[in-house]
Amino acid sequence: MTRRNTSRIAFIGFGEAGQAIASGLRDSGIEQIAAWDILFPAAAGAKLKANGEKAGVRLASSAADAVRDADLVISAVTAASSLEAARSVAPHLMGNPYYLDINSVSPGRKIVTAELLDGKARYVDVAVIAPIHPARHKTPMLLAGPHAETIAPLLQEMEMTLKIVSAETGKAAAIKMIRSVMIKGIEALTLECFLAASRADLLEEVTVSLKNNYPTLDWVTVADHNIERMANHGERRAAEMEESAVTLRELGLEPLMVEGTVKRQREMGALGKEEAVQATLDGDRAAMLAAIGAAARRKG
Repeated sequence: MTRRNTSRIAFIGFGEAGQAIASGLRDSGIEQIAAWDILFPAAAGAKLKANGEKAGVRLASSAADAVRDADLVISAVTAASSLEAARSVAPHLMGNPYYLDINSVSPGRKIVTAELLDGKARYVDVAVIAPIHPARHKTPMLLAGPHAETIAPLLQEMEMTLKIVSAETGKAAAIKMIRSVMIKGIEALTLECFLAASRADLLEEVTVSLKNNYPTLDWVTVADHNIERMANHGERRAAEMEESAVTLRELGLEPLMVEGTVKRQREMGALGKEEAVQATLDGDRAAMLAAIGAAARRKG
């Protein structure tokens, strides 16, 4: 089948999300894709560049080079860098391209970014609301902002899965940040609960008792999944939860639980880098928890 879509796409930020979406778009027939990441010039960027070459993505020499002639810019950087990423491309945008901000940041940050790009790009607030793998570019996304309606047909032609939630910038971000209070909070509670159970030598007993209150949940699977996600992505999830805390404060709520989640996610992200912990993540939870507990004691 011949694809009619010939959009020129630029990625600013080429970590896990950027790579996954770019590779999916390439496989779906989009040929003109460029990418830039601030790590490209450094040794830490070698793997990112190798993945880009493997996917058939043009590796840009700068942010300005990446967005040159782009019809669509996708910002996929770390939460702390989202505004700086917009600043880096703002002077170089030509032809009023769409700018998809898929970063996990507060509604307020998205509004400020949209104002920064006003008159230079058609800003779209995007929230990715499921793991980026295995669906890649087809991962469900929420869209908001005044340009959400006009870009939707273009994205749908690219086989992207989306739902428009509002014409007001920040609403997609608000849904993502508020739901993260629950999603990432449950992960942190899972770790805390099962790690305590492991140290008390009551892992199976606690697991069985949880079925009394939540009979439909398979707590072994829940624990394995949540702890693995924290071990591999805890630092990034902590940064996202800091944005959730900002969101709650913007809404007039004190983020008491969220701040605890930030600490647990960041702690687990650091522990998860240890080889002894990584070696257990595909095994049973008892071994996983034992390794995490030992790593925590070494660091403590």
